[in-house]
Amino acid sequence: MRMRARPVDEPNRVASQLELLFDLTFVVAVAAITAQFAHHVVEGHALAGIVPFLQVFFAIWWAWMNFTWFASSYDTDDVAYRVLTMVQMAGVLVLAAGVPAASEHTDYRFVTLGYVIMRIGLVAQWVRVAVEDPARRPTALRYAGGITVLTVAWMYHSWAAPLSIELPLFVLLAVLELAVPLWAERAEPTTWHPHHIAERYGLFTIILLGESVLAASRGVASALESSRISSPFVMIAVSGLVVLFALWWLYFLVEAGEGLSGRRDRSYRWGYGHYGIFAALAALGAGLEVAVEQSGHHVAAPALTVAYAVAIPVGMFLLLLWMVHTPIEPESVIHPAVISGCAAAVLVLPLAVPWIGVHGVITAIAATCVLAVAITMAGSSGHEPARGERASHR
Repeated sequence: MRMRARPVDEPNRVASQLELLFDLTFVVAVAAITAQFAHHVVEGHALAGIVPFLQVFFAIWWAWMNFTWFASSYDTDDVAYRVLTMVQMAGVLVLAAGVPAASEHTDYRFVTLGYVIMRIGLVAQWVRVAVEDPARRPTALRYAGGITVLTVAWMYHSWAAPLSIELPLFVLLAVLELAVPLWAERAEPTTWHPHHIAERYGLFTIILLGESVLAASRGVASALESSRISSPFVMIAVSGLVVLFALWWLYFLVEAGEGLSGRRDRSYRWGYGHYGIFAALAALGAGLEVAVEQSGHHVAAPALTVAYAVAIPVGMFLLLLWMVHTPIEPESVIHPAVISGCAAAVLVLPLAVPWIGVHGVITAIAATCVLAVAITMAGSSGHEPARGERASHR
């Protein structure tokens, strides 16, 4: 089977079984980085853990992004495509194995090794496009060339660069990574499917919400080992679940496929903006884990730090959700005044820890998120849910 671009308006386009399997490999990587960040927070080293968390999460997110957008245009589902995709999956698992060293010792060699393995599969896919789809050969060669050069640069960053330039070099290479698609697509845009992309992002959001549940359950297990069930424990566990439900509700209130379909030129802001949304959800999992754990026994982190470990990810999610979806929605149901007001309240609430405790703060955060959902739903005046919109285009 020759690799040809799939139609941009292909009917009934949904995520394939291979894409779902690909996403499952990222569960391991996200779980690893979430657990490491939670460990930093518990030990009272939250600030020291933020940079490694954001760096490793960028590697995870960007690897997922590269495959997702490629597959939306060129999923031929033949033997070669499947094998090369499985090579990328193997790279994800190697990356996940290197997360502890990267987070604890700033040793990114194993993470980079996993990244190199993934890039081998991805570059091979783009070379195949260049050979078998002449109409988009310049685009494919730009992708293949840009990815190859940057992969070599990442190897230098992790294995040879002086420690003093590690962070500035990381930022530079990350910016260049983000620039490759903008440069490559100028030759001839790829035919990614808007509804398929929206569904893929939604599925990854669900994975991250599930990781938050998993992380919180680890905190529950740790708390139960040394304590009876207490009222703060119950309040945090229940409120944390309510927060996750509310964030899910807000994210899926409007299906992004229709907006992306009519505003393809704004897809970069939407797609890249999800780095912050996804990172916030992963960090929230770590925050909830620590919050539940501290309700059962003493942790080194101050109560204010624990409260902010939940509040900051929630506040960032709310603000970024509005910023990402507004450009592609002609009449956004996510009103800026509601979101900014709720985000501000969430970020201020931890200051009340001395009076109401961590459990009281997280309960108040949950109530604020529920209020945001209620007001947004009321203001949407009967807007159909995402599933109805998704069904209408099939």
